[in-house]
Amino acid sequence: MAIEASRAAYSRRATEYIEILGSMDSVHPSDLQIVSTWANTVEGDLIDAGCGPGHWTNFLATQGLTARGIDQVPEFIAHARRTFPTAEFASGSLDSLEADSGSVGGILAWYSLIHYEPSAIQTPLREFNRVLKPAGTLLIGFFAGSVVDEFAHAVTPAYRWTVDAISSELEHAGFDVLESHVRRTANQRPQATLIARRARQSDG
Repeated sequence: MAIEASRAAYSRRATEYIEILGSMDSVHPSDLQIVSTWANTVEGDLIDAGCGPGHWTNFLATQGLTARGIDQVPEFIAHARRTFPTAEFASGSLDSLEADSGSVGGILAWYSLIHYEPSAIQTPLREFNRVLKPAGTLLIGFFAGSVVDEFAHAVTPAYRWTVDAISSELEHAGFDVLESHVRRTANQRPQATLIARRARQSDG
């Protein structure tokens, strides 16, 4: 299964990943602004789904939000708990969150969906829909492209998405897309963020 392979790949390279991307110092200023602005609109608890080393979870908690980080990579959770002892972290899958239906105000999925094959992306999106309150919001960070295709990510194969394609998947999962941003930086892959609001329960 692709996600199991992804977990194993990140476990093998967790130390390297943490050193390069495991702090807010690695965050682009425009990404920080987008996430901060969105987070200020969240009403209720927030889940950082696929929290990695935990720096975003800790940042959100320091902003006064009740934030909880979830990740399937044990090494990330262990690091997050050591480094950010006042924040809450748990091991878990994005496909089956330990949260009651309609209990969460917001979900941050910051590049945590990039390893899902397009045929499997509905599974986490529908799970996000399940746990979000009516009108709760989701912010996704992902790699943008002109088509949906696989590329050789540094850790394990990942997917680029067009904004239209991921928007369509979100709408099918019961979301209304509110806004999107695409950032193109020299010598980097195009990056995108998308904010969506739960509009209804997802299709069966």
